[in-house]
Amino acid sequence: MTVITRPAAGGPVPLLRRAGRGIGSLGGVVVVLALAELLTRLEILPSRFLPPPSVVFTTLIGELGSPVAWWAILDTLRGWAIGLGLAILIAVPFGLLLGSSELAYRATRPIVEFLRPVPSVALIPLVFLLFGRNLGDGKIFLATFAAIWPLLIQTIYGVRNVLPTQLDTARSFQIRRRDIALRVVLPSAVPYLATGIRIASTVALILVLTGEIVINAGGIGEQINLAREGSAVDVMYAFVVLSGILGLLLNALFAWLEKRVLRWHPSHRKAQS
Repeated sequence: MTVITRPAAGGPVPLLRRAGRGIGSLGGVVVVLALAELLTRLEILPSRFLPPPSVVFTTLIGELGSPVAWWAILDTLRGWAIGLGLAILIAVPFGLLLGSSELAYRATRPIVEFLRPVPSVALIPLVFLLFGRNLGDGKIFLATFAAIWPLLIQTIYGVRNVLPTQLDTARSFQIRRRDIALRVVLPSAVPYLATGIRIASTVALILVLTGEIVINAGGIGEQINLAREGSAVDVMYAFVVLSGILGLLLNALFAWLEKRVLRWHPSHRKAQS
């Protein structure tokens, strides 16, 4: 009698699948870069306005050899980190409150739905009025405002998605409301919080870069502006690529942290099995 066993979660089959997905993704990037290289070299796309990828990456490596690029990266990361941190401090407590109270949720829902679609770029005139010449704080304000909403919505739905049977069971054992919030509601909402933080991280970075470009508030965005004004198209695209790589690395970091921190949660155990 032949017994068929299922491979372990950490065995070679999942590793091969992950390797295959990684190679497939990398292959897509290589194809796009090769096509862009060909089109610009043949001048089907004007290389004056869109340099070949090989030139852009060579320029990027050269720029990373100077301290100016690293100071720009640190300035952008500083604005991103402060903006995201403020968004977490504001959105998570309010999300827990609004998600756990039906009255508070209904009372504030029109305000949230009104403010959430407002584009942060539309607040740039307000930034000049509020912060004057201190534009570094202005880009943090834009990033905070934009990052609050996805995190707030995720937190609210995470709290409201707690199964009623879990709450009824906790109440039947006469567990205090504070302990119910900490031991039942919060653990159930943590995956929503993690996803919200990852989305808010990307939004915060986008708005920091947007603020730097539009209001010249330092960082990578200011370097893009300086290159554009100096007609250094290859340098401009090099910093654009750098901002994309930065976003990719931050998203990968948060995805890795989410897997590590939430290994205990059933949703992640199912995904890994």
